[in-house]
Amino acid sequence: MKVLRVGLKVLLALSVVLLISCGPDFAERGETIIDAETALSMVDSGDAVLVDTQSGNYYQMEHVSGAVNISRADIVVMEPYPNLVGPKAQIEEVLGSRGISKDSTVVIYDTNKNMDSARLWWTMKAYGHPEEKIKVVSGGMSALRDAGASVDSDRVTVTPVTYQAEDFDDTMIATLDEVKAQVNEPQEDTCIVDTRSLEEYQAGTIPGSILFNFENNNFKDGTYKPADQIRINYLELGVEPDDTVILFCKTSIRGAQTHLALYNAGYKNLKLYDGAWVEWSSMPSLPVQMPEKGDAPAPTMQDGS
Repeated sequence: MKVLRVGLKVLLALSVVLLISCGPDFAERGETIIDAETALSMVDSGDAVLVDTQSGNYYQMEHVSGAVNISRADIVVMEPYPNLVGPKAQIEEVLGSRGISKDSTVVIYDTNKNMDSARLWWTMKAYGHPEEKIKVVSGGMSALRDAGASVDSDRVTVTPVTYQAEDFDDTMIATLDEVKAQVNEPQEDTCIVDTRSLEEYQAGTIPGSILFNFENNNFKDGTYKPADQIRINYLELGVEPDDTVILFCKTSIRGAQTHLALYNAGYKNLKLYDGAWVEWSSMPSLPVQMPEKGDAPAPTMQDGS
């Protein structure tokens, strides 16, 4: 019986691979998330600005040599809800003060399960930085260390430049009204993905949401899973590459990590619900679904963002 079960699993895996290659039409991507070796090669050649996304205090204690710091706090506002995307002028000031121009290639890393690097990537992309010039290091500082990067606490001197952002790309964000519309009149080609933990999901979620804990986009070492594996995981949930996929968590930091995983895997119509669960749950008039205990897989550890 054990042999039979293993055989069935192999057949299922092969069938999904065939489904990907012969069925759904994914966009050709896979170059936004890069490994640590590639990142160091780009930085060492002088062709890229290395950005550390730790909070300022942690950055001052240690960072990869030569990296400038852009923390989460630098790119968000906290009103009316926490961690909302900052306005255009704020992003222009932050990027320009770190010596980043519209022509700069930016290599981003974090120490937070790819969340903060993905959030900066999403913000820069939404404000019009050329997508081929924004890269995220899979596995962050830990992976860079393993690849031989030196780490220090030295101050990094940069020459400020003028950064000119584009108007925010509204196609990358889902408003409260858009989420309400999907809840009230669900569209078959649209889905809502809750990227929080099982415990959070079972304590209440946006009606109709599919649970996929953001940590399952990573291997245990903190590196992102490859694009083909991301595709398999989400296809098994019924999430198709042409679907409009609305992502959220508590304040859409974990949602941004998933946005990047799906974008890199070739999903085409991705929206981050930036107000997220904090906004939705603050409004008593909005419905909340209480999933049954058996409705989702076992939980994993998560960051409460």
